[in-house]
Amino acid sequence: MRIAFIGLGNMGAPMARNLIKAGHQLNLFDLNKSVLAELAELGGQISSSPRDAAQHSELVITMLPAAAHVRGVYLSEDGVLAGVKAGTPVVDCSTIDPQTARDVAAAAAKQGVDLADAPVSGGTGGAAAGTLTFMVGASADLFATLQPVLAQMGRNIVHCGEVGTGQIAKICNNLLLGISMIGVSEAMALGNALGIDTKVLAGIINSSTGRCWSSDTYNPWPGIIETAPASRGYTGGFGAELMLKDLGLATEAARQAHQPVILGAVAQQLYQAMSLRGEGGKDFSAIVEGYRKPE
Repeated sequence: MRIAFIGLGNMGAPMARNLIKAGHQLNLFDLNKSVLAELAELGGQISSSPRDAAQHSELVITMLPAAAHVRGVYLSEDGVLAGVKAGTPVVDCSTIDPQTARDVAAAAAKQGVDLADAPVSGGTGGAAAGTLTFMVGASADLFATLQPVLAQMGRNIVHCGEVGTGQIAKICNNLLLGISMIGVSEAMALGNALGIDTKVLAGIINSSTGRCWSSDTYNPWPGIIETAPASRGYTGGFGAELMLKDLGLATEAARQAHQPVILGAVAQQLYQAMSLRGEGGKDFSAIVEGYRKPE
């Protein structure tokens, strides 16, 4: 299949690589010339604009940083909707607010184009390994069309409902993730301050009622989980700035829905403080450093 892939950042580039490996022909667009050159060496074709990429493709996939980029890539004069043919399926894998997903989908529908939102979970490691979870908001027919292609980039492809529900699932999941990481950080730091061996404490938590992904897979305390960012100086993984972005999406959506997210708002402020300290580039689990006594 000839696929337009627009947005080749830390997530998009490995996703595109997996599609090339699966035998698809990719029309590529990004502002980063070096990543374009790298993927061109693997067989991808460089396009001059989102419009150029879309008009020669049977499927369009976008993976962009924020809602403003999604609107620009789809709605500008050189955007996807200026080039895509009616009937071509389109899927946006960015993490944005649900209303933007619905607005862009409505604009696409006026041109006979069916758009799905399909944000992902699994981080850069999952993108490289092809084990991402896709949370898809789409009609049943569009989901059936997209599922085989998404399965070449991910392991879990979940139909959440109509367009926009993929974004709802993503922001609710990451709201909980941000909160749970802070909870684990507080518990680990308290245990350390009171004198228990942190490996013993983590073992107890991970076999008791406090067990969660933030503790048993991604524990923020150094030396607990060998593969976690905490054991490599909080490098790699999911950046704190990205967590702050997602918590902002969740709290704004909650404001619009008049729905209280009290712990989410506190979590947002804690990550905002982390960003203000210049630590936004670290993995989000580095939030634990705010609870540790200086050594």
